[in-house]
Amino acid sequence: MQGAEGGRGGAGLVIGAPRSGAGKSTVTLALLAALRRRGLAVAAAKSGPDYIDPAFHQAACGRPSPNLDSWAMPPGLLDTVAGEATAGQDLLLVESAMGLFDGAGATPGHQGSAADLAARFGWPVLLVLDVSGQSQSAAAVARGFATHHPAVRLAGVVLNRVGSERHRRGAAEAIAAAGLAVLGALPRDTGITLPERHLGLVQARELGTLPALLDRLADLAEMHLDLEAILAHAAGAPPAAVPGGLPALPPPGQRIAVAEDAAFSFLYPHVVAGWRQAGATLHPFSPLADEPPPADCDACWLPGGYPELHAGRLAAARRFLDGLRRFAAHSPVHGECGGYMVLGAGLEDAEGDRHAMAGLLGHATSFARRKMHLGYREARLLSDGVLGPRGTVLRGHEFHYARLIEPSTDAPLAELADAHGQPLGPAGGQRGRVSGSFFHAIARQDL
Repeated sequence: MQGAEGGRGGAGLVIGAPRSGAGKSTVTLALLAALRRRGLAVAAAKSGPDYIDPAFHQAACGRPSPNLDSWAMPPGLLDTVAGEATAGQDLLLVESAMGLFDGAGATPGHQGSAADLAARFGWPVLLVLDVSGQSQSAAAVARGFATHHPAVRLAGVVLNRVGSERHRRGAAEAIAAAGLAVLGALPRDTGITLPERHLGLVQARELGTLPALLDRLADLAEMHLDLEAILAHAAGAPPAAVPGGLPALPPPGQRIAVAEDAAFSFLYPHVVAGWRQAGATLHPFSPLADEPPPADCDACWLPGGYPELHAGRLAAARRFLDGLRRFAAHSPVHGECGGYMVLGAGLEDAEGDRHAMAGLLGHATSFARRKMHLGYREARLLSDGVLGPRGTVLRGHEFHYARLIEPSTDAPLAELADAHGQPLGPAGGQRGRVSGSFFHAIARQDL
């Protein structure tokens, strides 16, 4: 492998597992931190829709971690984002969502799974097995993953949550007897557990202990993972970037005011890159600091995040709310998920206390009366707006616990369907220049 100045690009590994909670994030961060410490140009990406893990990746490797989604991204966009992620890098580590083969929809190779990416780009899989509660049986699991898909190659196995040397030896010897390489074994260690909340891990920006944790993970990787062997297994050819593959979404304006703080942080790197490629500039402001959107911008974007945890502060942020209302009188404002909640009339926090929001759309939401909404979505726009003209089809997802407690009389933004094409009905709202929904857009489908 070459150093940072001569990264060959293209070589990658997918960090996969049989299920969520097996330790993929821990292994990914440990490898990123250890390899960066060695001076390698190492990058990361996340398969499928996820905002939180990529922020941890960025903290570990020092560059944005994009999402690669074979269901939501048209092939040209997928190749472009993957190609840009690998360009100039010695290694790209792609952390799988859920289990390696888990996806949605009926089209092979376009189901949003990490296995789709491994097959498409020739990236071998480093399989993370949580062996707590088992030993030799881990070999049967590894053998199944190694033979399940002819185009998905298993580089080797990392054992996680190993209880003792005897435990490690029992699992490792059985896996080796099955003809598979064991490339490391991490011990059980509660000191490397990442804190969680209702949408997943606590955000990287909120974790003051993250630098120390990354140092600890790098130490563990050096002690317990065969880094040279893992590097030797990296493979794959750089995807050919497709001209015009970006932007994934049309920029809502040329000067875009973007809410950015602990309440608003879910904005996909490939969307931002596409906007910038189209000549737009982004101008961050913090609603939690009571900052209004900059008046010289020509569009405002309120991303998703955790406004339900900060509802009281947002309701008291008069400069932000008044400034947002003034902005909406002359320029478009769009809110995704958490941003949509703040555009409504009111938001109930976890204790059931209602807080007045911007009132630019007529709905109200509640985090007290919560219900999980999770899944891929295909949206067809019902009128012209910042996401595109009427009839535009976009793919994305929903992941939220808040629910509508007061519908509005606003015109709906889009008709939704799930990954299998089953209709879900109208969603979101649009009133004049203001629009929003719980739908997180990943890419339009006319690329």
